[in-house]
Amino acid sequence: MIGLSEEFAGGGTLLHRMDPRVKVVVAAFFSITVAVSVERFPLFLALGFAFALAVIARLNFFQVLRRLVPANAFVLVLWLTLPATVVGEPAAWIGPIVLSREGIRLAFLVTLKANAIVISIIALLNTSRLLDIAHAARHLRVPDKLVMIFYFCIRYFHLIGSEYLRLREAMKVRSFRPRTNMRTYKSYANLLGMLLVRSHDRAERVYAAMLCRGFNGRINILSHFRLRPIDYVSGIGMMIFVVILVYFQWHPAGF
Repeated sequence: MIGLSEEFAGGGTLLHRMDPRVKVVVAAFFSITVAVSVERFPLFLALGFAFALAVIARLNFFQVLRRLVPANAFVLVLWLTLPATVVGEPAAWIGPIVLSREGIRLAFLVTLKANAIVISIIALLNTSRLLDIAHAARHLRVPDKLVMIFYFCIRYFHLIGSEYLRLREAMKVRSFRPRTNMRTYKSYANLLGMLLVRSHDRAERVYAAMLCRGFNGRINILSHFRLRPIDYVSGIGMMIFVVILVYFQWHPAGF
């Protein structure tokens, strides 16, 4: 079944037990800090911090590596383009193509940033259930519409995926075999159109059912998180590390 994965949510480590609100705040500030950094040393620190979080959460190495593949596939495209397109001091030549030092440095920085952010997000947010993340976003005063969009994506993404698989099976029963021709392209276009129509119909039925149950545009929270001393200590410790990254970003001398 196609769905949003929670393969890292089960566990009893410190990160699994930490209040999701703390993890959302730390993940947001850490990601923003890493994204705007332009110095190598703080990015190496950030990558080491992300790996440390993954170790603390006892994440499966191969599962994390599988999550990193899509991000690094995009980074690979940058490695193929940036050194040849960014103007700067020549570092090497591949035939008539000049590779600049600035382009190589930029591609290297993007590699550090992408991996640090993805690993930290996996370690911090994927160790909580998706519904807990939506709950935490509501507590953090994220606009209700954004919270509801996230909640319904969690709730119904796997249903749309299941519908897609049923339509694919129906096509196979009718002897459909994908090829590189117009008939195949039209069949896939019809598949996507039918999936859109059925998703819209299901959304209308769900909305009508919610109105019958008194839905007024807000999701009421019946239970609440409680911050424990360990949450305060862990959250403050991680935020101090983010401040250290900012310091080294503005004082890079010697590194």
